[in-house]
Amino acid sequence: MDIEYIAGEAGQSGFYLVLAAFLLVVIFTGVRIVPQSEKHVVERFGRLKSVLGPGINFIVPFLDRIRHKVSVLERQLPTNSQDAITSDNVLVKVDTSVFYRITEPAKTVYRIRDVDGAISTTVAGIVRAQIGQMELDEVQSNRSQLIDAIKTSIEVAVNEWGVEVTRAELLDVNLDQATRDAMLQQLNAERARRAQVTEAEGTKRAVELNADAELYAAEQGAKARRVQADAEAYATGVVAAAIAKNGLEAAQYQVALKQVEALTALGGGEGKQTIVLPSNAMDAFGDAFKMLRGGK
Repeated sequence: MDIEYIAGEAGQSGFYLVLAAFLLVVIFTGVRIVPQSEKHVVERFGRLKSVLGPGINFIVPFLDRIRHKVSVLERQLPTNSQDAITSDNVLVKVDTSVFYRITEPAKTVYRIRDVDGAISTTVAGIVRAQIGQMELDEVQSNRSQLIDAIKTSIEVAVNEWGVEVTRAELLDVNLDQATRDAMLQQLNAERARRAQVTEAEGTKRAVELNADAELYAAEQGAKARRVQADAEAYATGVVAAAIAKNGLEAAQYQVALKQVEALTALGGGEGKQTIVLPSNAMDAFGDAFKMLRGGK
């Protein structure tokens, strides 16, 4: 009797243990904790059931299975290099890089097999198409505009894949050696032309300044001659007024005075030992003296 009781108790305890283990398995398989950086895609009998977000989630044990764990962090595609031809038929090699993140994991999982490869191929085609509409100078000078156009086109193309393009970078635009040499020759020719233009403008400016200087000198000379003429006219006027006031004697006095000054200057010269005077030279002194006394 005791043996049967013990066996029954043991069987009941084993049942409870199995039940407890089953409950633990149910709990562990039915409760899912999703990290902040991920989303989990749940399938039931091979079909999409739900997408679990960050935090604690519950699924039906043994029926639901987590088939895909998708990271929602921003990703960077490897730098991609492709050839493109501009509208003016210049071959360029473009290096691009794209940043994206998955926003709808269900679309990414069930609509595209290799999302990285698909985005890389799409970017290559869009870059070629955009550069084909621009000339080389526009590609070099309007890089930001080209990047915006590429990003917009990529966003439209990858919208069905549950992907958001966050950034698109045009890292470099390289030219082949022949094109570089041609551009270098063109650049040197442009520099030479600018140097010639600068030299010509300098010569022109020098001529203009020289002409201005000559004109200024001529104006100043004319002003000096005008002042001298005014002074002579004033002196003539003074003499004329004196003659009008004092008559002929004033004029004779001035002439005699000038003669005396001339003889005095002649006698004051250096190295002059002998002075030859005309016969009427003394008369000039006498006339001037008489007039001076007469004036007094």
